[in-house]
Amino acid sequence: MRTHIRPAAPDELATLQDVERAAGAPFRALGMPEIADDEPPALSTLEHYRRAGRCWVAADERDRPAAYLIAEPVDGALHLEQVSVHPRAARRGVGRSLIAHAAERARAQGLSALTLTTFADVPWNAPYYTRLGFRTLAENELTPGLRRIRAEEGEHGLDRWPRVCMSRGLGRP
Repeated sequence: MRTHIRPAAPDELATLQDVERAAGAPFRALGMPEIADDEPPALSTLEHYRRAGRCWVAADERDRPAAYLIAEPVDGALHLEQVSVHPRAARRGVGRSLIAHAAERARAQGLSALTLTTFADVPWNAPYYTRLGFRTLAENELTPGLRRIRAEEGEHGLDRWPRVCMSRGLGRP
């Protein structure tokens, strides 16, 4: 599948929600039905990221979104809030391309790193990001913004499963 990265269009936000629902479905097989059934970001939330210029899609050969990424600057880094790849595009480098695009944008903005929070034991989460050059941050390395994000995740019940904060400097490929 050939894809190209571009900003999301206003009329694609509902499609991004569909991508997220499809991307979440495999969590059911891991005994994480709450994650599989979790609602994607609201249209207003996606529009916030789109208007801010931090909502990118990997579009297929027909220019339809096959994946998306939303991000927010947090404590001098670009925090990847969500990376979702539709199963039809999985294991083809689509997520890697989106993350590389986000890294380029972060470098251009003078940010120092990419950060994210993710499930520690889900194969396509922390182990995947480790392969992309991210490292798990120790508790004493968490910035105030990352601590706030983790607290919000805990309030939403995500701490039912082990989670980690990860970072990758922007000097890496």
